[in-house]
Amino acid sequence: MTLNYALFAILNTENEPKARISPMIIGTRGSDLARTQTNWVKSFLEKQLNMPIEVNIISTQGDRVTDRPLRELEGSGYFTKELEEALLDRRIDVAVHSYKDMPSRCPDGLVLAAVSAREDVADLLIMRRETATESADEFYLRPGAMVGTSAVRRETQLLAHRPDITPRDLRGNVPTRLRKLRDGEYDAIMLACAGVARLGLDLSEFTAIRLNPTEFIPAPCQGALAIQMRGDDERITGVQTAIHNLDAAIATRLERQVQSLFGGGCGLPLGVYAYRIGDAWRLEGFWFSKETGPVRAGVQGTDAAALPQELFEHLSASCHAC
Repeated sequence: MTLNYALFAILNTENEPKARISPMIIGTRGSDLARTQTNWVKSFLEKQLNMPIEVNIISTQGDRVTDRPLRELEGSGYFTKELEEALLDRRIDVAVHSYKDMPSRCPDGLVLAAVSAREDVADLLIMRRETATESADEFYLRPGAMVGTSAVRRETQLLAHRPDITPRDLRGNVPTRLRKLRDGEYDAIMLACAGVARLGLDLSEFTAIRLNPTEFIPAPCQGALAIQMRGDDERITGVQTAIHNLDAAIATRLERQVQSLFGGGCGLPLGVYAYRIGDAWRLEGFWFSKETGPVRAGVQGTDAAALPQELFEHLSASCHAC
């Protein structure tokens, strides 16, 4: 009787339902690019953490308000604030951001858990074939060309090179922007190479020129993904192991330090690009203000920590030609 009772107890235990592992929930914007980036992160985390992962689409102010330039919206964090609120409210566990969209500081309670390896940091000038010149004129744009961009950095930098062009605000996700170009609303538009590459877009119907990032300076952190979490989440180490890239983290930290010195925010007329040259780091920068005009500067050295302040001082100096 005793043996039979013990056997019954063992069998009964084996048949008990297993405790369900709560899934990790990743929050993201709803654009094609945001979902593509998030699915890339999701695949890495699934392999590393060996746990169920779900994706929650969250609408941000920048997604909802598309009839005005971003520079006219109040505050900052147009594409990040709602995701950060969802983290703090524990509706999601991880937020995936295009790093260039993030303000300079995380809210209390949140941390930057990981930075992805960078895609191509450069900007891309995409032209309708009939509007591109065949000559070696800068940017291959005909005089007076209408160029679409939502970034004041791109606009001011373009005008510094080509004061004859006509910038025009451009909103919408990447496929929408390309459709507007195809329909003739613009002669050319500007996009980040990283977004085009991640979406695997075919641009063969257009003339596309990659702008050298050491000459046409990208936004701080362009091409990198930022993985944001709550500071008390014990899974941070696993996320870092799966995603974090040390060189990208150093470069983007240097770029964001320059951004912070200028007051932070992703809407500044500021370009910063940090990259290694042997054992040294080099920072290229662009800044525009009414007081300085367009300013270009570059600094280099083995003491990386000193470079952001040095670049800031060069860029914010008295007006000189770009």
